Amino acid sequence: MKAKEGNSAALKSALQNMVLHSRKEKACLQYDLFQASDDENTFTFQEIWENQMALDLHDEQPYIKEFREKHLSLTDGNNLFYKNNKIA
Repeated sequence: MKAKEGNSAALKSALQNMVLHSRKEKACLQYDLFQASDDENTFTFQEIWENQMALDLHDEQPYIKEFREKHLSLTDGNNLFYKNNKIA
């Protein structure tokens, strides 16, 4: 996701809060946050969950809903999500 200009620090803080909470979820195998080295406004998550049910439950957590309600406006709105299957 990409922060609107001038909102990088605020978005980064909100995303780091999600990392802290997400890693405590029992079904979370990996939850890492990256910031682009050439653009401080661009952030990427890499997540691994036990299964789809775990991801669905994660998406319903209060802190995820709070992020959507209070902090999603810090982004440019072009948030991309890819679901991948590991093949090698």
